[in-house]
Amino acid sequence: MSEYAILVYPSANRVYTDSTPALLRAELAVFGLSALETEFSEIGETELGGVGYLTFTTPAPLSERDLALLSNLSALYALFELGDGVLKPVTISPLTNFDSDLLTIQKYPGKTNELFTKLLVNVTLMSTANPAAMLDKPLHLLDPLCGRGTTLNQAMMYGFDATGLDVDGKDFDSYELFIKTWLKQKRIKHSAESGQVRRNKVRLGRRLDIGFGITKEQYKAGDVRKLSYLNCDTLTTDELLRPNSVDLIVTDAPYGVQHGSHRTQDASLARSPRDLLAAAVPVWTRVLRPGGALGISWNTNVAPREELAAILDKAGLEVREGGPFAEFAHRVDQAIVRDLIVAAKPA
Repeated sequence: MSEYAILVYPSANRVYTDSTPALLRAELAVFGLSALETEFSEIGETELGGVGYLTFTTPAPLSERDLALLSNLSALYALFELGDGVLKPVTISPLTNFDSDLLTIQKYPGKTNELFTKLLVNVTLMSTANPAAMLDKPLHLLDPLCGRGTTLNQAMMYGFDATGLDVDGKDFDSYELFIKTWLKQKRIKHSAESGQVRRNKVRLGRRLDIGFGITKEQYKAGDVRKLSYLNCDTLTTDELLRPNSVDLIVTDAPYGVQHGSHRTQDASLARSPRDLLAAAVPVWTRVLRPGGALGISWNTNVAPREELAAILDKAGLEVREGGPFAEFAHRVDQAIVRDLIVAAKPA
């Protein structure tokens, strides 16, 4: 029998810090259900030396592969093996290909907490047909409502290819300036091209295409990751990406303000997250590979979980329900209670 203790990452956001232990507990349980070789039980919380830890028990020591997976828990700051009240450090190996300021340096109103973004990516990954694939190969992540690119940056950290869409020209401009400046300052080998997006001689928007190497050696050898930002309507996703071409779709839905799509005669679609998702989910699903998964976070004050589950089910996706998947709701502010929902495309 082995007992482990997780030191929780301190968040700069006080409200999110208060929610973090419960969210990490649910995230850990999802990892256990979906990907880990070693069973575990008795997830709990304890204080040692006045510091709070999340604890869990396994019948045998964690395997190297399990440790590699758990190293990427969103709020894991350090991992210890616990025995007789003594903490023995366990070496972790998170997928952190770049400096953490890729995720933290951007500051703007409405930015999604980067720890929650990582959690949403993780829970979506765990819902794919091969959740451990994140350790073995570069996956392709799509954020069809990407804003200023927090999810795209997390994909970069994991060494994934990433594609984002957003109709907001200011967000596109801000992200283009940020990522080009950041890559240059970090002296990361890359290429960057900007241009127009056209289909059948119709201008759909703008695009930014970046190729980057995780190391200089990889870049020189042609091992290049791809990042694309399309300043286009999200309802054109299936026109711009090939069918069955992305491994996971991860997005933070609008919380009730104008966002997402103007491609409709009914202007309410641009304002209503419920209507936007009803129109967009079938479009997004067409570019998702069989065995892939879609994860959405949203404001439960705007739409109940049952409505989103019905939208996903109608699109042919299998919603993950019950157990830890029902334990991610948390308050962001007085007007926003955020939750997440994930669904898989049958293999």
